[in-house]
Amino acid sequence: MKQVIFTEFGGPEVLQLVDAEEPHAGPGQVRIAVRAAGVNPVDWRIREGQVLGAHPTVLPSGVGLDAAGVVDEVGEGVDGVAVGDSVFGEGSSTYAEFAVLSAWAVMPDGLTFEEAAGYPSVVETALRLIREAEVRAGETLLVSGASGGVGSAVLQIARERGITVIGTAGAANQDYLRDLGALATTYGEGWVDRVRRLGRVDAALDLAGSGVLAELVELTGDPGRVLSIADLGAPEFGVRFSGVAGSVPDALAEAVHLISRGKLHIPVEKSYSLADAAAAHADSHAGHTRGRRVIVV
Repeated sequence: MKQVIFTEFGGPEVLQLVDAEEPHAGPGQVRIAVRAAGVNPVDWRIREGQVLGAHPTVLPSGVGLDAAGVVDEVGEGVDGVAVGDSVFGEGSSTYAEFAVLSAWAVMPDGLTFEEAAGYPSVVETALRLIREAEVRAGETLLVSGASGGVGSAVLQIARERGITVIGTAGAANQDYLRDLGALATTYGEGWVDRVRRLGRVDAALDLAGSGVLAELVELTGDPGRVLSIADLGAPEFGVRFSGVAGSVPDALAEAVHLISRGKLHIPVEKSYSLADAAAAHADSHAGHTRGRRVIVV
């Protein structure tokens, strides 16, 4: 099968498309014929060699956590899913023609493989951040870097829970944030004052790692209510770095529930082939994403 791997840490250029042995489902796992794989910032952070406790890396390594596809192998002890089912979920080395998933759910009706591949890690992260920030109905959550996949999910899930959301993003994505129910403003010079004009801030999330933690602490008045998934220097500001995943099966169940009710939609901004994985990583690293990027197999 074709698979994207890297044999050394570095930039997008270290990614290689190679012929590899097919993986097989172990106990509690399923194997899928991959139709699409989600491109997440954690993918290129791992490729760069960043120290992420939840994702230790042994070289050579495959790439990718999220995927959607058709089950073609069911491991021992697995029930509720059968060969031929269309599923989406999380596993390892998903930039490939076949991948093993450790958590999955049957895809909701009307969702394409390309769309489905963009949800698993994104929804888990969004739910985890809202929970860890202890943000409640009636409070206001500030999301820095709100137009990407995680931000798109946070805005919609928070609004569904009665939380007011302020989102920062580039000028081109202001209408997109408003369409998701957020109070929107641009980042850049004067952004703190622009946020203050939109209202108080009870909790804040740093999704882009753009050096704004001091300002987020200032706006909330409490570093304990600021979280980052993108700035490894967060502890220097008394801010928690959230990098350990919660329950992916629970997140997938919540995703299915919200998608089926029309309460969650994350658009696919751009699709890439396996051969263009390096370009997908470069674009993801550059930011300014609206929704998701995916690899189509």
